[in-house]
Amino acid sequence: MKLTSTLIAVGLAAAGLAFTGSSAFAAGPTCKSGPIKIGAVSTVTGVVDFSDAPKATKAVFEQLNDAGGINGCKIDYSLADDKGDPQVAAQAARDLIDNKGVVALTGGASLLDCAVNAGTYNRNDVLAVQGVGVDPLCFNAPSISPVNVGPFTLTTVMLDYATKNLGAKKVCAFFLILGGTQEAYGNAVAAWQKLSGNKVGLVDMTLPPQGDLTPYVIKARDAGCDAVLTNQVEPGVVQWVKTADAQKISGINWLFLAPGYTEGVAKALADSKQPVYVGTEWEPYTENTAANADWAKTMDKAGLAKTAFSQGGYLAAKVMIDTISGIDGEVTRETVTSALKAGKEMQYSLAGSPYVFGEARAHSPMKATKVMQLVDGKWTVKTPDWYTLAKAK
Repeated sequence: MKLTSTLIAVGLAAAGLAFTGSSAFAAGPTCKSGPIKIGAVSTVTGVVDFSDAPKATKAVFEQLNDAGGINGCKIDYSLADDKGDPQVAAQAARDLIDNKGVVALTGGASLLDCAVNAGTYNRNDVLAVQGVGVDPLCFNAPSISPVNVGPFTLTTVMLDYATKNLGAKKVCAFFLILGGTQEAYGNAVAAWQKLSGNKVGLVDMTLPPQGDLTPYVIKARDAGCDAVLTNQVEPGVVQWVKTADAQKISGINWLFLAPGYTEGVAKALADSKQPVYVGTEWEPYTENTAANADWAKTMDKAGLAKTAFSQGGYLAAKVMIDTISGIDGEVTRETVTSALKAGKEMQYSLAGSPYVFGEARAHSPMKATKVMQLVDGKWTVKTPDWYTLAKAK
């Protein structure tokens, strides 16, 4: 009898099951009601296309399903396009929650999903692991925790980098304000001033969405700024640097946030000698590193573009898979919400900070960047190690 019990235990262990000495053993996640339903609200059509993030999330889930799922449970992923329209965004969230019965939101990237739907998610106790948090509510709601650093924390980090690593004495900041972002950018600047004990030399929040940037570049020069941070996206970054070239400006380091880190910017500014720096939100996507290996392999297999946004979607999917994998029993909205609120730290080589959801009024877990410099039309890594706010204290 003792030998038989031992053989049974060995057999169960070999099968990956936890033998307890009785008939009970750890079940892991189960899905008696069918595939686990997960969704995302993203801006796909309209003013911008953020679909790289949810497409990457979908690719991760599809490859997981092809491999048998999580303990045999497969994922049914639904992507809703909010079209950059608040009403459509609200309807999309209600459809995912009420009709499709999602257990969580994962991989979303939207101009307005957080602002429109954070309250809805909170009232229904359904949580969102945002692939790319864009608006301030993505980082200031109990129901949402993005896997990206975000423009506001990255503003604080890049201001710190300018003084700590570039030796800037007078750092200036110019912001394009869209929607309700003015307070968030103001708070980001204030956070750096409190952290460092320094003062920003000039803050201008009147950058236009389009138009001549010459007055702003000259304003930075005449104010004696030796480092300038702006939150321009790709076309604005190119225009800003080309304007500095046209004005024959020298002696100023130009810093930009993650949207400036594109191959399009590198190509457009290949002839510029201006010192251009950008902060990334994950392992630099242009680098062939071990940290990027699985993400790159996953994107290649799915035939998707390897972009920074796809890194966010990939990472969000990994967070959800790891969360569900830790559930012992039926996977429901309640059990997924409970698992995320438990606040377990999850570390991924793709990111410089551990991801955690937890139970809080606001979530902004990611605090690290790798800074890239544009040199002769190519992005080069300036910080092989992650640059974090913790290091700046």
